[in-house]
Amino acid sequence: MSNSTAPGYEDRAGGLKTFFAKTKRFSDEPAREHVMPVQLRWAAVLSVLLGCSTRVAVPDNPRDYWRTGNNVHVRGPWPAISPSRNVDEVIDQLCPAIMELPRTRDRDYGQEYCGAIYSLGDGTYYASMPSPLSEPVPVGPSTRKTCIPPRYVADERGRPVVLADFHSHPWAPSPMTPADRIAATQLWSIRIQFDRVCTVMKLVPYLDSSRPGEVYVRSKKQWRLVGIIRPEDKQRGLITAADREYP
Repeated sequence: MSNSTAPGYEDRAGGLKTFFAKTKRFSDEPAREHVMPVQLRWAAVLSVLLGCSTRVAVPDNPRDYWRTGNNVHVRGPWPAISPSRNVDEVIDQLCPAIMELPRTRDRDYGQEYCGAIYSLGDGTYYASMPSPLSEPVPVGPSTRKTCIPPRYVADERGRPVVLADFHSHPWAPSPMTPADRIAATQLWSIRIQFDRVCTVMKLVPYLDSSRPGEVYVRSKKQWRLVGIIRPEDKQRGLITAADREYP
């Protein structure tokens, strides 16, 4: 995947570039690339058939995150995030907490973290522990960063049902890239992403619907629709600016 002016700007009709240009969020930092590993679609289908239940066996040696094969497991809840019946209140806490972790702001030397937002069926939402697990990457500075979205959440209090995954980028501005948005990488109903200055984005992919996917930016405790992903563009994650074609 080649670098561009900033991650994810090769979008139809301006897409995210239109929004960030209007809000003057561009900087003089060099272009950087974020890579989200592609997950097998059959696994996503299986999770739907199972009702998105993610209760799994917990290892004898408790850890905050671990891996079995291609799947990442995370433990919950994360004590740094206060649970809430309003999922947006959980989302608003994520970036400040993640930015306290090692190397989350270090650009080419930085580290991405992935996690999940889930409930236990009681209407309250929790955040999992964040995981830095990724595919092998070269040692040293890199313009390619990745972490693997968790497939399973372990919470000894009950059976987690995952609503969303979240991940960070160690640069700014750094919105969702095509790899973040393509259909093949979507595991759950919502994807949350934020950069090192806590610009928070939300993707609602609507994978199994003729409804366009929707891309939002969080601003003043509200979600602002900035782009859509038309059904024919979901496989490639191409964004069309919302103010051009979408009410």
